[in-house]
Parts: sequence; C-alpha cells; structure tokens
Amino acid sequence: MTKYIFVTGGVVSSVGKGITVASIGTVLKSRGVSVSVLKLDPYLNIDPGTMSPYQHGEVFVTGDGAETDLDLGNYERFIDIDLTAESNTTSGQVYSAVIARERRGDFLGGTIQVVPHLTGEIKDRFKKLAVKSKADVILIEVGGTVGDIEGQPFLEAIRQMRKDVGRDNVLYVHVTLLPYIGPTQELKTKPTQHSVNELRRIGIQPDVIVCRSDVPIPESIRDKISLFCDVDREAVIFAQTVDSIYEVPLMLESEGLGDFLVRKLDLKAHAPELDAWREMVSCVKGACGSVRVALVGKYVELKDAYYSVREALSHAGMFHGRRVQIDWIQSEDLEKPGGEKLLEHAQGIIVPGGFGDRGIEGMIKAAQYARIHKVPYFGLCLGLQIMVIEFGRNVLSHSRANSTEFDAGTAHPVIDIMPEQKAVCGKGGTMRLGNWPCQLVSGTQAASAYGRELIYERHRHRFEFNNQYLERYEAAGMVFSGLSPDRKLVEICELKGHPWMVASQFHPEFTSRPGKPQPLFRDFIGAAKNVIREGEQTALPLTEISNP
Repeated sequence: MTKYIFVTGGVVSSVGKGITVASIGTVLKSRGVSVSVLKLDPYLNIDPGTMSPYQHGEVFVTGDGAETDLDLGNYERFIDIDLTAESNTTSGQVYSAVIARERRGDFLGGTIQVVPHLTGEIKDRFKKLAVKSKADVILIEVGGTVGDIEGQPFLEAIRQMRKDVGRDNVLYVHVTLLPYIGPTQELKTKPTQHSVNELRRIGIQPDVIVCRSDVPIPESIRDKISLFCDVDREAVIFAQTVDSIYEVPLMLESEGLGDFLVRKLDLKAHAPELDAWREMVSCVKGACGSVRVALVGKYVELKDAYYSVREALSHAGMFHGRRVQIDWIQSEDLEKPGGEKLLEHAQGIIVPGGFGDRGIEGMIKAAQYARIHKVPYFGLCLGLQIMVIEFGRNVLSHSRANSTEFDAGTAHPVIDIMPEQKAVCGKGGTMRLGNWPCQLVSGTQAASAYGRELIYERHRHRFEFNNQYLERYEAAGMVFSGLSPDRKLVEICELKGHPWMVASQFHPEFTSRPGKPQPLFRDFIGAAKNVIREGEQTALPLTEISNP
C-alpha cells in the first residue's frame, strides 16, 4: 500500500519546506524506495501562470504542460523524476472542481461544505496521484505556514488521511525555524512549540520536527523539543543552513532521518546509496576557478524569478569544475547611456524568459554586445526573440524590426503571435506549453550539444519567429538549427561564425539536473570558461635576465 509523508511549515514562510521535501525524496530514492511528490498551494489562483514573478517566483512547467509552483523544479532536480499536472494542487483548483460538480447537480441538492466536500476533493487528488504514479511513498508539501486561514482545508484533509489509510501509512513532518537572539546569543524553541501546538489544535501530532537554523544547534535543543513537542528524540532533526542546497540530503541522512522514515513506515528498502550524490556535492564545494555570467533580465530583484536558470547554470558549472558567478543585471540599466559597461567583465551573457515590453531595449543591447564582441550568448524563450530582433535591426537593417508583442504596428514583425493564438482572449494556461518535439540540423552547435537528431523540450510562450523572414535571416548568417518536425516552427537558432551564440524558443533550464547538466547550458558554460575579458589576463611568468 502507498505510504504518505505530509510536510508542513511553522513559524515563518520560506523556511525551506520545498528543499526538505526534495531532500527526503532523495534520501528515500537512494534506498530503492520509489517516490512521487505533490505540492499544495493555498492561494485561490488556478495556477501561478498569471502571477507576476515578483509575487511567486518563476513558473515551473512540467512535461505535460502544467504551469506550477517553483518547488516542483526542486523536486524534479533532486529526485530526478518528471512530474505532471497532478503534482500541484491549488485552492483555486479545488474550489473550481467542487463548484463545477455542484453546478452539474452531482450533490443532489445538498449543502456544499468545506468538510466533507472540499476535503474530499483534496484527498481524492492524493489518491489519484498514488494510483497513477504507483510510488511507494507520496510526499505532500502543504504550502504556507501553519495558522494561515487559507491553508486550513488542506490541513484538515491531511489530518483525515491518517484515519482513511491507517496510522501506519501516514507520517507528519513539521519544518520550523529556531530564531537566534543576538544579544543573548540564544536559539529559541518557543516559536516551534507554539507552531506544534497549533498543529495539535487541529488534530495533527507531528512525527518528525526539522529544525532550521543559521547557526549551530546545541544538543540540549534536541532534548527540549522532544520533551515539549512530544516527539522521539531521534525525530528531532537539525538542519543548519549550508553553502549549497545539494548538501541538505546528506545532512538529513547524517541526522538519521532516512532510517527513521523507513522504520516508521515499514518500507522495503536497502542501505542508502549516496556515493554519487556525495561526489557531486564535493564537485560543488571543490570547484576551482569561476565563470562570470551576466544574466540580463526584467525581474532580477527577486532571484527566485530565475530559479531554474540559476540552478541549470550551477549544474553546468559543476560539469566543468567551475563555480558560476552570476551578475544580475536589470535590463533597463543597459538602456541608460554607458550601460554596456555592465557587460565588460562577462564571459557569457544569458537572456532568460519574460513578458511585456519593459526592459526589452536593454536586452537587445545585450544581444548586440554579445554578437559584436564575440561573447558567448544564450537566449531562453524571450532571449531567442531578442536575438532575432537585434539581428534584424543591426544586420538586416530593418530598423523597426520587433515583436508584435511589443509593437503591434511594427513594419517588420520578425516575431509574431502564433495564428492559433490570435483568437485567444484568456491568459491562464493558453500558451504553447509543455514538451514539443524539435528536429536538429546536423553540423550545428545545437546538434553537437545534444548528440541526437530529435529532442523534446518544455515551452511556455505565445509568440514565434515569423517564417516570412526565414530566407533573409539565413542568407545573412543566422542558422536555424532546430525546427519542429513539420518545419513550421523555429525552435533553436544560432549565429554562423560566432564562438557560441545560441538561443532556444523553449526553456531548457527545466530539464537540467545536478550531475546531468542540460546540454545547451553545459556547452554555453564550456564556451564561456575559455573567454578572457579585458583586464583579466593572467600575467606572464617573467624571469629576470642578468647582464653578462
């Protein structure tokens, strides 16, 4: 029978539940236990697809085209699994589903209530994922913080699960913060005690408490939390902040969490096999030298807006034994006089996805700088469109070349909305989403990176390259190295004669993994690490010559 591990958070939000869930999945998978994951988000949006990145960070897209919470990216990267739409449930989805059933008359005129109707819908989603995934363990993270009013239906649903599937098949993990009081140099457990009391008030007794802290935790804290929160001493897990998130599974393993979960849930498991993970973490910590990459974006004030891009760069850096140093550049700053000086030290330039016309001209300047100065350039989704616009303006001399997203009346719409999108009025879930096939052209940098002819990558966009300009671009030196199998959609383009100037219409960052970097990211960093910028040349080893 499928087992369930529910993970809640207390004291503050952003305490690290997502990384904890992903790390638990890694620890269990290392023992041969199959795992799937579900994130519960209490907001009333159907999904985060229409949210500003400043509200909720990046939107992670699954292979089947679901726009989901960024935590699913961590789940996929850590556990090395491909998740689906069933792995993200929001309050908006739950309410919509129940109301739709009521409108159809499914409840025979009965009164619709939070209990049992909303909670029943939530539990049905747990069980549906269990059946579909056939996983030994389903890890379920409840977003937000215990005590949030919008999260109460989810907490009630996970409380009921212990009764529904049996006490031996459910385990509750609570992640809390131990705040450090500077003047007294003390870690305080009282907020954790209050958070556990709030869980108990609704009928949930945590089996494991994961204690987050930025400073070392004394053993006396373990005894105190065990006593006051009524959990086994070995179930009080210390999780001190580490240099790399990829150290967290090893930390939880060293705390004995893996053995505890296997024993409590009576799982069939072998000894943990984490040697490859340890080697990967060793590569992260032992990276010699760095590669400096300028990330030119619109939302750089919140780095979580580019979470998967940041991690994919890190994975590529690991492969090359380098630490990737990211210069976070607000694209609007490049529009100012002398703004290009911000790029002077970049060994590579990356332009990620985004929507709207703010900062677009700065991105175009970044692409122009990369093309002229032969700096490796990598465009992701919008970054491809930027590369195409810049080429049209400055190589083909179409001074008004643009996307109709930014200038509906442009004389040269080199990027235009897909014909099937022109009649779409809604915003949520209406783009080209999820995995689409791409046929690579042999002899190109893209084909060299992937090493095969047909690939599938994840998309999230409405606008495409306008094929009316294809021949003009090819004649001027742009290579369309990846096309849809019917040759109607441009998926990858690159610049002939440039060391590495490649852009994709899809989002390759979503499929990168630690230890298995995404091919385009891998080769981008491979090209960037060989670039020496002005003022950074290594001094020649000069020897003193004595006069005879």
